[in-house]
Amino acid sequence: MADLLRRGARGRALTLVLALLALQLGQLVAPAWACGCGAMVPGDERRVAVGREESVVRWDGAREQIVMRLTVGGDAERVAWIMPVPQRATVRLGDPALFDEVHDVTAPVHRTRYHFWPQDGDWPLVAGDGAAGAPPPPSAGAGPPVGVVGRQRLGPFEVARLTATDPAALDGWLDDNGFALPPRLAGALRPYVDRRWEYVAVKLTASTGAALNGALDPLHLTFRTDEPVYPMRLSRLAATPQSLGLYVLAGHRMEPASRIGGERPRVTYAGRVTARTGPLAELAAGTPFLTAIGQEFPVPERISGDHVLRRATADAPFQQVIYEDRLRTVAGIPLWLLTVALGLTAAVATGAVLALRRTRPRLPDAGPPPAPSG
Repeated sequence: MADLLRRGARGRALTLVLALLALQLGQLVAPAWACGCGAMVPGDERRVAVGREESVVRWDGAREQIVMRLTVGGDAERVAWIMPVPQRATVRLGDPALFDEVHDVTAPVHRTRYHFWPQDGDWPLVAGDGAAGAPPPPSAGAGPPVGVVGRQRLGPFEVARLTATDPAALDGWLDDNGFALPPRLAGALRPYVDRRWEYVAVKLTASTGAALNGALDPLHLTFRTDEPVYPMRLSRLAATPQSLGLYVLAGHRMEPASRIGGERPRVTYAGRVTARTGPLAELAAGTPFLTAIGQEFPVPERISGDHVLRRATADAPFQQVIYEDRLRTVAGIPLWLLTVALGLTAAVATGAVLALRRTRPRLPDAGPPPAPSG
């Protein structure tokens, strides 16, 4: 009887382990979508996630341009993503060199800062193994439920520009084109549908047998708008934390109007563009002030809307400075140690002189000279 009970317990334990394993495998193959600028949907039962999004936004007071580059990971061989825009957009390929230039311009400045007294990591205050830690990017009239404004091929991308008055109809269009729209996304599109926004739908397929990984080719969108806006609302459906890097070109220093559910946006660079040639100079013409903004979204479901950008109170320039602290030395010897050694030497010498004076024998007093004889 006891043997039968032991066999039954082992069987239940094995069943539980197999069930948990099946659950984990199911999570591995379940699709995921994430995109700081819209919604990314895999074209099959695979995973895709956007770990980093960088965009250069140019606004001249009436027209906005967004050059967007996504860094993705996963095992999907084809994906699509949807980006809402407030007005009809034109789409073309962006120049990857643009991001190299803005990275160079906005990179932190490294400077050396010397200190006299030893700090943690300097001899003799070496902590642990002495390794240095790392320092902490209009209203439209009534029309069909979904309208295809235009379709085009841009390098590896297939781009469709759409209008939609019904999220369900947009769902059907995507489904007919081979991409099922998650039900939660259909609901998230409702605010854009109510405001009569339009959509840029992009499809991308990797080379045969390959997965989409790393930085994708940038896309360049242009549309008219009364205020600079960066679409973020759909990112609340992301399954992983999101990281956003915005480089804003305008006539003045710019800033987000609110956090929209993320951590506090941080300005990492602000200054005028001085480049004369290259893609950055070309894009910055007429909008010479560049502001770099970074923001993290650890809980994407808290994202409450789109980023509306506004002019900052002042055009104060700013650039991050990373200091490398070094101990001041002379010929490789810490200056403080030389100073202490010289001080001790001087003190010892002074003490020796004083001691020598105290121990030197005194000559006997000869007394007054004898009086002269008369």
